Amino acid sequence: MAHAKIEAPSPEIHQADWARSVRRVRPPVTLEEYLQSWETFFDHYAAIVLQWRERNAGYHSTIASLARFYIPPGARVLEIGSGTGDLLASTRPARGLGIDISGDMVRLAATRHPHLEFRHMAAEQLDLDGETFDYVVLSDLVGLLYDIRLVFERLRSVCHPQTRIVIHWYNRAWEPVLSLAEKLGAKYPQPLLNWTTFEDIANLLYLADCEIVRRDRHTLLPTRVPLASAFANRFLAHVPLMRHVCLSNWVVARPLGLSRPSVPPSVSIVCPCRNEAGNIQRIVDRLPSFAGASELIFVEGHSSDDTLAECRRVAAETAGRNIRVFVQQGRGKGDAVRLGFAQATGDILMILDADVSVAPEDLPMFYRALVEGKGEFINGSRLVYAMDAEAMRFLNLLGNRFFAFLLSVLIGQPIKDSLCGTKVLWRTKYEELARGRAYFGGLDPFGDFDLLFGAAKLNLRIVEVPIRYRQRTYGSTNISRFSDGWLLLRMCGLAARKLFFVS
Repeated sequence: MAHAKIEAPSPEIHQADWARSVRRVRPPVTLEEYLQSWETFFDHYAAIVLQWRERNAGYHSTIASLARFYIPPGARVLEIGSGTGDLLASTRPARGLGIDISGDMVRLAATRHPHLEFRHMAAEQLDLDGETFDYVVLSDLVGLLYDIRLVFERLRSVCHPQTRIVIHWYNRAWEPVLSLAEKLGAKYPQPLLNWTTFEDIANLLYLADCEIVRRDRHTLLPTRVPLASAFANRFLAHVPLMRHVCLSNWVVARPLGLSRPSVPPSVSIVCPCRNEAGNIQRIVDRLPSFAGASELIFVEGHSSDDTLAECRRVAAETAGRNIRVFVQQGRGKGDAVRLGFAQATGDILMILDADVSVAPEDLPMFYRALVEGKGEFINGSRLVYAMDAEAMRFLNLLGNRFFAFLLSVLIGQPIKDSLCGTKVLWRTKYEELARGRAYFGGLDPFGDFDLLFGAAKLNLRIVEVPIRYRQRTYGSTNISRFSDGWLLLRMCGLAARKLFFVS
């Protein structure tokens, strides 16, 4: 329900009575009338907002904690509808800008957070002279907007291709609860305009050429109750069925089609190899060319055969290719990948397993998916096309499907094949992922979950490219089904605590 022009109250009118009277006014006819009405409303609210924030400190503390989960410190952050500026400040931005329709709110926020910048501006009139941000936050705002689609379209002017748009708003199931809370004086009455669903927001973002990367529900108990609220919001809120009655809906979205590289990006293909001497020459012979320059990096992992010598031979004898060889100091594929990525110089980083079960000729498909903006983390999927009869044992297939389902739930994006060795991402995104690796710890010796968890934490769009999986023709697998499966299960437990059960 929308509301018309709101006159400021006279001194003899009680604040709550005036706020409740807002709901009885006819809807505004024009955007200008709407903006003037809301400016009056929030200018008045600015005088008492700190009292209400103190009364509902538990809710605001939870929202700030969730914002810090989605937004890493040190980012460039724009908050639209910034109010007191407290939420913006909680994200610890390197550059923080808040805009608000209320001049009085802007002055209050500037006083509370002098290290941040605040401007008097309506969301529907957003214009920041070309400045862009890493994160754009709309907190409890879409319910108050006159034209949500228009605001989403204007957001593109403050986005670069990697910007993430973080939106949260009230779940429609809470409409009677919040209305009752206002009548009882537990919540300040606000004339909400729109009760929108996930589908509504997804459609409006789509109309504005934006795509949802992640969607969540949070906050089952918004009031602060010792022990109970922490347990309810961290665990019960994420249980099936209970999720649907959480207070707040959250989405993370990205803009589409803002730009593509003007120069073909260069590529680094990292190939971990242990006891793969018979495959090294085949990899070099079959490696395709790319639109940009490429390098092949072999990382040898303490082989018992002649793998290291073979890597060095082909690097020395192959003309026209940039091939480098390193020996890992640690153990495991994950350690080898991290060494290779640290030495890589390409704009795009690729992993190619040395068993040649994924054809090197398929790598250009991954390259195009990344460069064309289809995704930001490209994962191979071996489970679409028919595979060689001996390529994957039955128990391995069952385990892969189980972990793919589990990871899809934990990271909030569909994954069909969690353990395909071929993964591709921008080097800049990997460097960002590596800086935040301590968040998950160093449990993963394989590197697959380490990269998937990191991509999910960065809210990268994960896209899978189907490949045809071949059985190896040289050597034997380095994977132990049961001991490695137990380790993968432990890693999923870690991800559940770090990515799923958050509050």
